[in-house]
Amino acid sequence: STSTFNLRHGPVFTDILLADEINRTPPKTQAALLEAMEERQVTIDGERYPLSPLFSVLATENPIEYEGTYPLPEAQLDRFLLKILLLYPAAEDELQVVARWDAGFDARRLDRVDIQPLSEVDAIPRCRAEIQHMHVEAGVQRYIVDIVRRTRDHAAVHYGASPRAAVALLLCSKALSAIRGRDFSTPDDVRDIARPVLRHRLTLRAEAELDGATPDSVITDILQTAEVPR
Repeated sequence: STSTFNLRHGPVFTDILLADEINRTPPKTQAALLEAMEERQVTIDGERYPLSPLFSVLATENPIEYEGTYPLPEAQLDRFLLKILLLYPAAEDELQVVARWDAGFDARRLDRVDIQPLSEVDAIPRCRAEIQHMHVEAGVQRYIVDIVRRTRDHAAVHYGASPRAAVALLLCSKALSAIRGRDFSTPDDVRDIARPVLRHRLTLRAEAELDGATPDSVITDILQTAEVPR
């Protein structure tokens, strides 16, 4: 035996990390994940270890079961590019779920499910570079900044979106444009992606929430009042 220690890479040393029920993790774990998300590195016993250049975090949280949960700090929420709301499936989709389980579906044997990759890992950096070089007109850039700044002045909002949100809205608008087969962004792209980009970055006033306001309703109000570039 020796007095040395060997580092065993944990789950964070990966390309895509799934953090299930992230609001159930204690603050110390959340702080460690925040470092990984912000700096693309982890610190163990004072020594820093870089993460994969493709490192990305997908997280889930359960908004219903509040017991035993820890609130996520605003700094960590701001690091997430998008917040997607998963609603109940359509009746036909739910019927397919029941039919598959009736036919013997085993969630532990995903190798039996016909899942095909959409892309090779090497294609991701190329896609990122192409999106980064897409052109966004100055008018659309001002539109993005105007939307974000209006979140800070809205009567229902206690804390509005940060400048990081403006950058996220720009990048996501460009990505949506590419998905739609264009090499330029339009105000429609900005509007269509604004809610997923901004909804987790807004802290509403308590009285506004009591009156029924939600982040999505605030964003909708802003989109209806912000001047659209021609």
